[in-house]
Amino acid sequence: MLKRRRISGSNVVKVSFILPADDSRLPASVVGDFNEWNPEADPMVRRSNGTFSAVVSLIADATYLFRYRSEDGTWFGDEAADGYEANVHGSTDCLVEL
Repeated sequence: MLKRRRISGSNVVKVSFILPADDSRLPASVVGDFNEWNPEADPMVRRSNGTFSAVVSLIADATYLFRYRSEDGTWFGDEAADGYEANVHGSTDCLVEL
């Protein structure tokens, strides 16, 4: 699930990438072109409601590619993404449009 919150008076949008607590691929990180696909940059943390999330500040009016990566190296997408795009690795990246 994706949640967006625009920062008043700026062109920054805080995007929350959220996965359910019962996802067997957790723990995971959100990786994308906004963090150079670095799985250590934005690890997901458990929230008080049991879900896992990572919040990333992104520039508005742009589209970003992302995926999730579990600790065991498994890459997976988000069913709630704004769209999908094939990548050079033969799989599909997710899109978040701001």
